[in-house]
Amino acid sequence: MTLDPLIAAPLLVQAHAAAAVLAAPLGPAQFVLPKADAQHRALGRVWVLLMAVAAASALAITGLAGPGRWSLVHLRVPVLALLLALAVLAARRGWAERHRWTMVGLYLGAPLITGAFTLMPARIMHRVLPGG
Repeated sequence: MTLDPLIAAPLLVQAHAAAAVLAAPLGPAQFVLPKADAQHRALGRVWVLLMAVAAASALAITGLAGPGRWSLVHLRVPVLALLLALAVLAARRGWAERHRWTMVGLYLGAPLITGAFTLMPARIMHRVLPGG
């Protein structure tokens, strides 16, 4: 494993990767820790903030479809923003089941599935991992 490709990447890419990598382990923690207490709410706020940073920075990262062009992966950004807002609204209104399943869907769709695409050849995170 080498961080050289990530260190050589633009600051925006580094911020995007940092937000996504930091958010990834918070999901499982939230799933197993007690719900509706101060710790859950604090970790949840951090996770939402990290995911918002990852989504917003993703809009400025282009090139997969050509220099300065968005690709199909960018379509997930408005979906992520909408689902984050709906999950927060559900939590604030006390709609626990709606909040729970929105967050599970967000976690499976954002850090896990979308994150897996970052491991494709020619992507920075592919070059960071061993054998990349």
